[in-house]
Amino acid sequence: MKVIVGLGNPGKKYDGTRHNVGFDLLAELNRRWKVPRPKEKFEGLLAEVPVGSQKVVLLAPQTFMNASGQSVRQVRDFYHLQPADFLVICDDLNLPVGRLRLRPGGSSGGQKGIQNIIQHFGTEEFPRLRIGVGRPPGDRNAADYVLDRFHKSELPLVDQAILAAADCCECWLAEGVAVAMNRFNAEPKGPAAPPDSSSR
Repeated sequence: MKVIVGLGNPGKKYDGTRHNVGFDLLAELNRRWKVPRPKEKFEGLLAEVPVGSQKVVLLAPQTFMNASGQSVRQVRDFYHLQPADFLVICDDLNLPVGRLRLRPGGSSGGQKGIQNIIQHFGTEEFPRLRIGVGRPPGDRNAADYVLDRFHKSELPLVDQAILAAADCCECWLAEGVAVAMNRFNAEPKGPAAPPDSSSR
């Protein structure tokens, strides 16, 4: 069994924000795999679906970003899983919009949801797929910036990234983290980001 965790903040007012790309990825997997309606469980929205020869759990913690580890740890404990069985999807301020970076472990890089999961797992050694949301312009506060929605000029790159991230999840399930890293950590193909894409 594997678990794919999409990080974000619950509530309609956060839909489409930079911080919620993990939820957007889960929505794409739900569509692609025809996932049954999620159940409220373990402080999250959880669904189980067969993918290939294995069962996959999709989890959207509903604790708000900074407490995501509470939900993730409960799933780990209930299913008796190892941290390596999880793939956590999150936003990343340090990557350009649309860029993907898959890693088998490592520090939080300042991402509060990843940091909380590290605290609850007691280890940094679990896979995470970061989706670039770009840096805030000028002296804009990063905490406010991630709660903004994408500029319309960025949406084609974001849509492309979500599709590629879903492909990456499927590759991780079928072929493992090393193969998926080699395949999806390259520069994205397609139109380049506008030079001032984060301006409003």
